[in-house]
Amino acid sequence: MVSPVPFSDTDRLARDIRSGERTVLSRAITLIESKRADHRRTAAALTQALLPDTGNAVRVGITGAPGVGKSTMIDALGTMLTRQGRKVAVLAVDPSSRRTGGSILADKTRMAHLANDDNAFIRPSPSSGTLGGVAARTRETMLLCEAAGYDVVLVETVGVGQSEIAVADMTDFFLVLALAGAGDELQALKKGVVELADMIAVNKADGDNLPRAKLAAAEYGAALHILSPQSPNWSPPVITCSALKGDGIEALWAHVLDHRQRLTASGELAARRGGQQVKWMWTMLEERLFAPLRSDRTLKTALPRIEADVAAGRLAPATAVEKIADMLGG
Repeated sequence: MVSPVPFSDTDRLARDIRSGERTVLSRAITLIESKRADHRRTAAALTQALLPDTGNAVRVGITGAPGVGKSTMIDALGTMLTRQGRKVAVLAVDPSSRRTGGSILADKTRMAHLANDDNAFIRPSPSSGTLGGVAARTRETMLLCEAAGYDVVLVETVGVGQSEIAVADMTDFFLVLALAGAGDELQALKKGVVELADMIAVNKADGDNLPRAKLAAAEYGAALHILSPQSPNWSPPVITCSALKGDGIEALWAHVLDHRQRLTASGELAARRGGQQVKWMWTMLEERLFAPLRSDRTLKTALPRIEADVAAGRLAPATAVEKIADMLGG
């Protein structure tokens, strides 16, 4: 039995990741997810070493309400892409600490084809931590997957609300899956998800549901027409599809590639990714600075009392900040 590559041997880890060693890739992602100080330093060195090998993948964020068919869509889309000779990585952003329902670990059983596909790699997000920290580690995981030769990265939002913004901020193309009826159109509008969308796909457009799906697509199209597009080079389309039957999946991917071609030609894709890198840096810095608030026992004991004093008006917020900073040594 071959001994695993030690975490300290970053050169060998990087070499094995570049050669597409799946076991080493999994271990390297575990390294990135670790909160140990020595592991963080090694992870930073590893991602720096692999940086020249990253950036070539198509990065697609996928969101949608529970029951919309995200897992089925990812399975259908990913399988179509691997059949075309592409290598597909599926990642998730899930900020909750004890979430089980809907997590990508469970979704592996619903991604029956991809879970057994040698050209696909499915990885859940860390099971706990703040959204910022989880999102930052997902971004680093994305880089490792790209260095390992995965040329399509699908990032699913498992949580709700801010996780959608986090995924939109780390991908090139943000796909919103929707359903017809049940007030879903208005719900998505209220959540502001439509404003993030590079495309809306009304799923389960088959059988008796097809007319309702077409009507929903028309309503979404009208909503998008009112909004100012995020990009001067792209107007988000609305399509209907059936992930279960495989209908509309090729057209969906054609829109993704068209979007990529237009934004690459205009220079917008490079500018967007540069901005995302800077956001990533600040997110990781904030996570690092806030880490003592969650791990230092003295602070954890004192914080509830300080919060109560601020809430009761006994302590000014500015004074509270100074107290906390002093306890942190700053």
